Amino acid sequence: MNDISDLRRTIVPKSDQLNAEQLLTQDMTITVSEVRMGTSEEQPVILHYPNDEGRPYKPCKTMRKLLIFAWGEDGRAWVGRSMTLYHDAEVRFGGMTVGGIRIRALSHIDKPIKVNLTATKGKKALHSIDVLKTATLAPVLEAIESAMNRADMDRAKKMAMELTAPADIERAQQAYAARAQALKKRAEPAPAPTPEPESTAEPEDDSNPY
Repeated sequence: MNDISDLRRTIVPKSDQLNAEQLLTQDMTITVSEVRMGTSEEQPVILHYPNDEGRPYKPCKTMRKLLIFAWGEDGRAWVGRSMTLYHDAEVRFGGMTVGGIRIRALSHIDKPIKVNLTATKGKKALHSIDVLKTATLAPVLEAIESAMNRADMDRAKKMAMELTAPADIERAQQAYAARAQALKKRAEPAPAPTPEPESTAEPEDDSNPY
């Protein structure tokens, strides 16, 4: 492990959930792959996402209210939808400012959301949620099918990584693999022609026309 291009992994806390400290340097967009009920009264909802490495997002009560308000109460409908999470340094717990995870944007909403939710006893806070625009499959497939070289394939792959629906991701992966195989075959050198056997017949003597 000599790659020092991204040292954030060295400060990830040992935890069974996504931690606010992981969002100190940048926001994080996740796509819900599974919704489960937990056993904790404080964190009864568990949201898994691809490559969560055993650290799913466990939204606090305020964020659960927001998700239900935006996406509805049926957790099954949340699968395949995406959200952008950020570190809010002003989150308080037990009378102390400790920081926490908040939602900045959601997919599958028609317009930005503004809703007042209880922050502390007797106090409410306004939460503003932006629309999270997600990639659609058609332009991704077009980019893959028209790719002619590695640079084109890299651009198509980058577009595909923005897809959120599991079915779209699988379709893009299949198309990418097929195109990569086609380009590989095209790049392979053509087989050398088989040399014709030398003739053993005596050469004709053209000096005498008769």
